[in-house]
Amino acid sequence: MKLFFHIGLYFLMIGNTFRKFTKWNVLKTLIFKEIDDLIIRSFGIVAFISFFVGGVVAIQTALNIENPLLPGNLVGFATRQSVILEFAPTFISIIMAGKVGSFITSSIGTMRVTEQIDALEVMGINTHNYLIFPKLVALLLYPFLITFAMFLGIIGGYFVSIYGGFSTSYDFIQGIQLDFRIYHLFYAYVKTILFAFILATIPSYHGYYMKGGALDVGKASTLSFVWTSVVIIIVNYIVTQLLLS
Repeated sequence: MKLFFHIGLYFLMIGNTFRKFTKWNVLKTLIFKEIDDLIIRSFGIVAFISFFVGGVVAIQTALNIENPLLPGNLVGFATRQSVILEFAPTFISIIMAGKVGSFITSSIGTMRVTEQIDALEVMGINTHNYLIFPKLVALLLYPFLITFAMFLGIIGGYFVSIYGGFSTSYDFIQGIQLDFRIYHLFYAYVKTILFAFILATIPSYHGYYMKGGALDVGKASTLSFVWTSVVIIIVNYIVTQLLLS
């Protein structure tokens, strides 16, 4: 029963986010700030993880296809499929649930604890729109971050395969091109857009409705990460069933 209450409150929060908009000159400044905090400052960690995990995928693939009857381009093919279909959109989103999600929850939760949200409401500002809408707009750029992760994941797999002696440059590139389907990119970006919405709203919910003091901000951030990750995994399963089955 408590879960349904939270779900109802969550959707009510989303509805209020798109009502009584803040003045554009204020909203514009908030949006650019959120783009810097949530997207631009995430490029470093995404680049690091993407490159090395792409390399690990290539190594594991190569070590499991030692049969000489298997084609040499299989390493490049498997790396591309793993990175585009699952690693970049899903794995990176779970990492971002820890980085971006915790940041959103702690920043809004701190405002709740210090009564800044109450002060904004006294001034007649729709705090849902003021705090959450800029995050939603900023995370519309999230597909660009995932595209960057896809690119670096494949590049990481390429370098590890070539310099580790697991594949030739020709075979790896041929594997990347083998049986390429645009629909797989469509599937990946559908997931990415849904994950972006989840990353913006669930952490915001936990920050906005948190109760307690400064110590509880950390607890809310942890709870936010757990629930965001769980919902991402469930949505990933549902979308995969609907689009790839």
